[in-house]
Amino acid sequence: MESYSWIFEKQQSYFTSGATQELSYRIDALRRLKGSIRAHERQLLNALKSDLNKSEFEAYSTEIGIVLEEIGFTLKHLRAWAKPRKVKTPITHWGSKGFIYSEPYGVSLILAPWNYPFQLAVAPLVGAIAAGNCAVLKPSELTPRTSETISEIIRASFQEEYVSVIQGGIETSEALLKEKFDYIFFTGSVPVGKIVMEAAARHLTPVTLELGGKSPCIVHEDANLKLAARRIAWGKFMNAGQTCVAPDYIYVHQSVKDRFLSELRDAVKELYGEQPLLNPGYTRVVSRRHFDRLEAFLGNGTMLFGGGTDKENLTIEPTVLEDIGWEHPVMKEEIFGPILPVLGYQHLSEAAYGIRNQPGPLALYLFTESKSVQEEVLKSVSFGGGCINDTVYHIVSPYLPFGGVGNSGMGAYHGQAGFDTFSHRKSVLKQTTRFDLPFRYPNRKNGLKQIKRFLK
Repeated sequence: MESYSWIFEKQQSYFTSGATQELSYRIDALRRLKGSIRAHERQLLNALKSDLNKSEFEAYSTEIGIVLEEIGFTLKHLRAWAKPRKVKTPITHWGSKGFIYSEPYGVSLILAPWNYPFQLAVAPLVGAIAAGNCAVLKPSELTPRTSETISEIIRASFQEEYVSVIQGGIETSEALLKEKFDYIFFTGSVPVGKIVMEAAARHLTPVTLELGGKSPCIVHEDANLKLAARRIAWGKFMNAGQTCVAPDYIYVHQSVKDRFLSELRDAVKELYGEQPLLNPGYTRVVSRRHFDRLEAFLGNGTMLFGGGTDKENLTIEPTVLEDIGWEHPVMKEEIFGPILPVLGYQHLSEAAYGIRNQPGPLALYLFTESKSVQEEVLKSVSFGGGCINDTVYHIVSPYLPFGGVGNSGMGAYHGQAGFDTFSHRKSVLKQTTRFDLPFRYPNRKNGLKQIKRFLK
């Protein structure tokens, strides 16, 4: 197995020089990155089309545009984030001042997935650069054209001792994980996340894990059904369902189930046409292995609509299944494809109970006009993040940290959360020398009595 100690040592040496910690250096680096992305925009669009058949609309809105917005937001706020933050001090520390300094960890490793191969590689990198780190970026081998374009963008922006792209397969990731990085950021599946965390534990390296899981969607009886159907269809079937925060299954109130499913059928036709497999902008499944796994789910329950496949082009129609229970294979794992099971419920507690019996999801979506229902679900169910009366849209806001809980991951990023993720918050107490508080010393007469007056 190839060793990557050379790049780690090179970056470690460069980080030690202190160059990356200068605020002006970070700002210039982010501007260079933004300029390079814009210069390679057409190449990126072509690469995403080649790797996943993404339309220009979807490629720009879900990949390039989000990253450009992330860089712009970070540039606007970075000076404020990087300032030492003064905090209050208790009366026991009279005469002193407390500060929190954000300092970079050092050399970070970013392991990116294939489903949004540009966005999920470069968005974490923005946080790493903003915080003052060096970075090694490992894009996915399943999207080779996009990975090569990322490499070109980075080479055009930075010297390799600052930011470097290492391409390769599983063995490359395994070799990189043997190095003693100062921080590891991983986006991918739960099983691989456990491997990454195990590798990090050998060096006590802090990690962020952006994983996934079965993200539920609840459609209550008072929901705006037409709007709910359109927004669910959009969130579920974009990128052919290969989105970590896509609605994985729906709980819909029995009293509106038939009407909702009719609206959902219409919404899918509206978005993808009568024959989605012939739609030139419909994303394909990333590989034959993933296609075969998804195709096996099509026999679960009753197919309401969809189900068409094109094995040669690795495409599966937007498909909705009903008469589904937790015993079906499609409910045993994250689907990560254009297949949407629908379950019914009479009482909200039934849906909440079903969701709580599964590992904590990365996202949850609730469609209702009732504030009491909203509060009941928010209080009773744990999840990474989500939306009321929408799907997926929460991850686009740079003001909202994005991350999982429990089985769906740990840590968060986007906006200031990305800067904070790649920063160690160092606590500093600046003490006065004009006087000294004598009661803290053991030879002080009645010292214990005085301490008890303050510490009680």
